[in-house]
Amino acid sequence: MSASADNGTGTVGFIGLGNMGGPMAANLVKAGHRVTGFDLVPEALAAAAEAGVEPAASATAAAADADVVITMLPAGRHVLALYEDGGLLAAARPGTLFMDCSTIDVADARAAHEAAVRAGHQALDAPVSGGVVGAGAGTLTFMAGGGAAEFARAEPLLAAMGRKAVHCGAAGAGQAAKICNNMILGISMIGVSEAFVLGESLGLSHQALYDVASTASGQCWALSVNCPVPGPVPASPANRDYRPGFAAPLMAKDLGLAANAVRASGVQAELGLRAAELYAAFAENEGAAQDFSGIIRTIRQQSGGAPKTQQTEQNGTPA
Repeated sequence: MSASADNGTGTVGFIGLGNMGGPMAANLVKAGHRVTGFDLVPEALAAAAEAGVEPAASATAAAADADVVITMLPAGRHVLALYEDGGLLAAARPGTLFMDCSTIDVADARAAHEAAVRAGHQALDAPVSGGVVGAGAGTLTFMAGGGAAEFARAEPLLAAMGRKAVHCGAAGAGQAAKICNNMILGISMIGVSEAFVLGESLGLSHQALYDVASTASGQCWALSVNCPVPGPVPASPANRDYRPGFAAPLMAKDLGLAANAVRASGVQAELGLRAAELYAAFAENEGAAQDFSGIIRTIRQQSGGAPKTQQTEQNGTPA
């Protein structure tokens, strides 16, 4: 989608101006939308103001004059608390569209939707994929859950912040799509990482394995875009000492949400549950400040490290 300066959506209230929300709000301003914003962190609010966002004194103040309220918050409990206990729904004019772009539990997304509708508003859950880089570049993908009319109303805003938006179904469907997608990604990254460590043990160079798998049936995003070893994909975090990218704690959070849904639905998903366990442990320890592809280091360490005949992460070629 291309960004649009269509102001038919009126004023946007944006709550949560951190690493994701700040750039998203700035892109709305660039597209010609009036945005009032609030964040609990003064530095985040100041940075947003420099990008053209009109700072509000509180979340409720940002919502009071808005036609659309966008939230980008850490967890479902924050969204639900702000909607009702924090007075956000009560502060808004009737018929305001509440669009939550946080990644939260499906049940929480549905509860937030129901609370908004009870208060006389419209609601859409619209989590994103693309990370901080995509937020800044305006190339996010949005996965939306809610009514068709609500999705149509939000489209000019989604177009300003992202490259693609998919209406996935009713309330909660956007969150469902997000956690299913990231369950695929987490499992894939573990599989790709295990394959590279196995290749190292067999004396296979990183480049040789990449050249084969990237053009064969092993091809996937975790390999071709976010390759977990330095060298084959110069733009991957592995070439920057695993600086995120998509941080491991965020992957752990998303896989935890997927695991909750797996257990609640009774689905047999052994790999999804195991991936959630591995990333939870990784994020709590050495992976706390790393890209999620850094889990290859843990797999390598637990495998006894790379053999002497294989150079380590510097260039991925045999010695």
